Amino acid sequence: MKERERIIVSGLVLLMLLFWLGFVFHHSPRFAGSFWGGVLAISGSALMLVPLLYLFVKRIPPLKKWVTHRVPMRTLLAWHIYAGVLGPILVVLHTGHKFESALGIALTGMTLIVVVSGFVGRYLMTYFSKEIREKRTLLSALEEEYRSMEQALIEGPALSVKTARLDYFRLRLLNWISGDEESPREAHPALKVAKLAESIADVEYAIATHERFKSAFKTWLKFHIVIALVLYLLMALHVWASIHFGLRWFS
Repeated sequence: MKERERIIVSGLVLLMLLFWLGFVFHHSPRFAGSFWGGVLAISGSALMLVPLLYLFVKRIPPLKKWVTHRVPMRTLLAWHIYAGVLGPILVVLHTGHKFESALGIALTGMTLIVVVSGFVGRYLMTYFSKEIREKRTLLSALEEEYRSMEQALIEGPALSVKTARLDYFRLRLLNWISGDEESPREAHPALKVAKLAESIADVEYAIATHERFKSAFKTWLKFHIVIALVLYLLMALHVWASIHFGLRWFS
């Protein structure tokens, strides 16, 4: 997610939460059934269907091939994100903060959960992917430097790799006893090689940790899809109930 897009979407999610919290100060029992309440409901519901279309396009190869010849997936993802936030904002406004029926409360709650879970998951997935790329680049640089210094130690006349490792622990002990961690002894080739090995191990551990988190988000994605489908089911029930018990939006 680009920085500008991140700022805009963050602001929209915050706006949605603020509109929802408006029930503390505002309550309009008749607004949801009014003309403008109906306009907001229809507009918001239409926008909330866009993420569902993205879900189908992404997972149905023939449809994906046909659509992406006309619209790039990156553009579809942007539509998915913006429509997935703007739609719920309009739907929350449509309620008029009338949270009385069990269906209405469930629908509103599920809407908030789907939006927030998608927003947080998108952020974290982007963050972990970026961190992994940066750390892999750093790891390559450290490994190249390590190989270069190790080769220099092997070829040195008086210092083998084994001796270098022994010298490392001896020099670390001397530094610890003297309390001088910034001692010039740290310029010793053996200590540099050993420190590089430590840095490589730290970076490899960080990459492995981020990879585990990224793998865990595959489960998050499944959860997000499931609760989104539940949301669409609740939306369908809400529309059916509105029609069954009298459509008053444009009266």
